[in-house]
Amino acid sequence: MVDRAAFEAIAAAHPEVVIPLEQTPDWVEFERALGRAPLGIWEYRDPSGELVATASFIHVVRRLRASVVAVNGPVWFAERTPAAERLLLEAVREQFRKDPTVDPLYVRMQVATRQAPATGPIEHGWYEREIVVDLRPTEAELLKGFRPNARNSIRRAQRDGITVRHIPREEWTAVFARELFPIMVETAERDGFQSFDSTYYETLLRVLGDHLRLLVAYQDGVALSWLITTEYRGYAVYYFAGSTHAARRMFAPYLLLWEAFRALKAAGNTACGLTGIESENYPSLANVTTFKRNFSKNVVVVPTTYDIPLNSARYAAVSAVLAARRSGPSAAKGLARRMAGPTRLRRSSPATTKS
Repeated sequence: MVDRAAFEAIAAAHPEVVIPLEQTPDWVEFERALGRAPLGIWEYRDPSGELVATASFIHVVRRLRASVVAVNGPVWFAERTPAAERLLLEAVREQFRKDPTVDPLYVRMQVATRQAPATGPIEHGWYEREIVVDLRPTEAELLKGFRPNARNSIRRAQRDGITVRHIPREEWTAVFARELFPIMVETAERDGFQSFDSTYYETLLRVLGDHLRLLVAYQDGVALSWLITTEYRGYAVYYFAGSTHAARRMFAPYLLLWEAFRALKAAGNTACGLTGIESENYPSLANVTTFKRNFSKNVVVVPTTYDIPLNSARYAAVSAVLAARRSGPSAAKGLARRMAGPTRLRRSSPATTKS
């Protein structure tokens, strides 16, 4: 397992690699603060000792299955060829087959080239395409690169008296609980998704504050729209956001995101990811795709999340139960009764983990 000092040494030696915040020691502390079970960050090296990748894992326990999940990972430091990825998949599978502290049904991680032992997934866990905004041009050039709709919407929000406030860090949790979480509830109900409870966001703001910004759009002192951005090693992410019906009518989210870009650029960030847009496995992101495309044409493909079963027969049985559950409860109960117990296999791999 890699401690903070070793991780920071790896990161410093590879300044060109974009390391997601979810794959850092700071995110490990966030998961721990939520009461979850992080399993630490591991490094993987080839037979010659050269660094291939790192991965931060979380132990997730749900009904019918436990899993080990690398959120937005692993991070690759070597060339990500299909052959190299196959060795990593085998090494990860062997690692958790031998780990006496966990008994996962599968390991979930991003895979660029789908191949054995990766399969599934039982459910998708991360977006596959996103818009990334280049923050290196001047503010004038950046604004000019937006679609006319975005520029017009920014001006309309300004004319309507929308103002954007950078909330001071000492006020974050109080402002979020009092003014912003109700907006998230409204956003989730309108757009058809289930948000985390307020404690999740408040913990995020408290634990990861060194990497966050909280901006809120107001009209006449009333909060209409908000966003949280993350920053790590010069790469920013538009991470969470919420807006009221009134905010959308007055184009507040456009002005809010523009002000966020300006602040992120001034802080030295060179790019900002806008997170997921519509793809084959995420058609429900069509609405946010329309909004995000106003700010850049740069679409980045993110490796798809797949499962690495530790026991193929049991994984297939659980997959069948879950599929049947979606079709009808009686079919699911029948399959559950027929599920086989776990069988352990052992297979060596040329790739190794380093602790």
